[in-house]
Amino acid sequence: MSYALLIIDMQRASFDRATPVFDAAGLVQRINSVARRVRQASGRVIVVRFTGPRGSPYHPEHDGWQLAPGLEVERDDLEVRKPASDAFQSTDLEAVLGAPSGCDVIVTGCDTEFCIDSTVRSALARGYRVTVPEDGHSLIDRAHLSAEQIIEHHNAIWSTPGALAGSLAVCKCSEILV
Repeated sequence: MSYALLIIDMQRASFDRATPVFDAAGLVQRINSVARRVRQASGRVIVVRFTGPRGSPYHPEHDGWQLAPGLEVERDDLEVRKPASDAFQSTDLEAVLGAPSGCDVIVTGCDTEFCIDSTVRSALARGYRVTVPEDGHSLIDRAHLSAEQIIEHHNAIWSTPGALAGSLAVCKCSEILV
């Protein structure tokens, strides 16, 4: 069994907004902890970065494209650049992961209701076994709901048996055993 940890959009532009990412420091620490365990188990850590057009804070020439302070990335970690919320859309992520039958995917990072949710659903549609740490994703408060409410809502959907087709587990970062 192979494990792949996706660390999605943990970039400075996500963290340098006027409204802070909910529990940003805790999120970084928990993702780092999961990444260490995945590496120790000879799994793969894949850093997925949103790459925006010129002028965007997510463009590679902008400081916002760099990774969030404190995020531990190692030389052997892989990188995938994505142009949209879904980490599979118009990327080589599926080729990097390999056959769904041989890979469990752990999805972490920013923004819960966009990039995390669309990647979870896309991975499931492709047949991957997916784990979402309930405390391994976050976002900023939105005009209609707080970050905590959005996180709670998505964790509830992902935890509801039969809500999404495929193998999906939700647990705490500390409960992920690889």
